Amino acid sequence: MIPVEKFIQQYPIHTSISVAWGEMDALQHVNNVVYFRYFETARIDFFNRFFPLDEMYKSGLGPVISDNSARYKRPVTFPDTLHVGVSVSDIQSDRFTMHYQVFSEQQQAVTTVGSSVAVMFNFKTKTKAELTPELLAVLHDHQAK
Repeated sequence: MIPVEKFIQQYPIHTSISVAWGEMDALQHVNNVVYFRYFETARIDFFNRFFPLDEMYKSGLGPVISDNSARYKRPVTFPDTLHVGVSVSDIQSDRFTMHYQVFSEQQQAVTTVGSSVAVMFNFKTKTKAELTPELLAVLHDHQAK
């Protein structure tokens, strides 16, 4: 068990999410698919803090997810507050990977880990695109050490 303060020190880029009753399934824990929504919320929060997606999409470019994965270590139940820590790695000219650690306040532990590969996409030409220099700078600033 680790205190939430230590987790937040490890993941200064994080999003807090309250678990909703309706996210639990018949087995009385948060359904596995919900974690991908948690990852999405943390990913959008990351972008809105450092590189707003609406500005990117105005240009016709934006990241799309080509791969998602999750590893469930401990079940989560209602009520709880989760903190989803985000880090970035594997930055290439057209893609990057975002990593997620889900920390439960109730359990004082990491319950789930995951990742998403995001590929830059040109919505006008419907083709893969290069990451912009501005986005590359943001990603490198927040790359996992």
